[in-house]
Amino acid sequence: MQERLNGYKVAPDAYKAIMGLETYITRDSGLAPALIHLIKLRASQINGCAYCVDMHVKEARHHGLSEQWINLLSVWRESPVYTPLERAVLEWTEAVTRVADTGAPDAAYEPLKAFFTEAEIAKLTIAIGTINIWNRVAVSFRSQHPLDAATKAA
Repeated sequence: MQERLNGYKVAPDAYKAIMGLETYITRDSGLAPALIHLIKLRASQINGCAYCVDMHVKEARHHGLSEQWINLLSVWRESPVYTPLERAVLEWTEAVTRVADTGAPDAAYEPLKAFFTEAEIAKLTIAIGTINIWNRVAVSFRSQHPLDAATKAA
């Protein structure tokens, strides 16, 4: 696969606007870093964004999230690794990421109310929307993730 274009180079003002959302989510929203990683990684998996999955797996590791927590995310419903709070966020992340198919149903929204204020739910939803913007840009332009140094299989 070959990159179609470098959106940052051809539309830097647009990227700057998206970075405003990103900066708010990661630095100013008050959302727990682990929840932000959860949202970014799961939405990126759903959207098939290799660039973002690669980036967010590395960031999650860097911030101390366990390999098991990272590795089982794509099958979170079948794993006891995730807390009820994380499960509520994952369900909402999937519903919002697939909003055209799900309509963001009450069944995905209601569990959030046990853990979050309305303001926090709004911030979670904006975080989901923000990573979906990045995914759509990266997938559309075929952004290439960097290749790590080759390692031998066991």
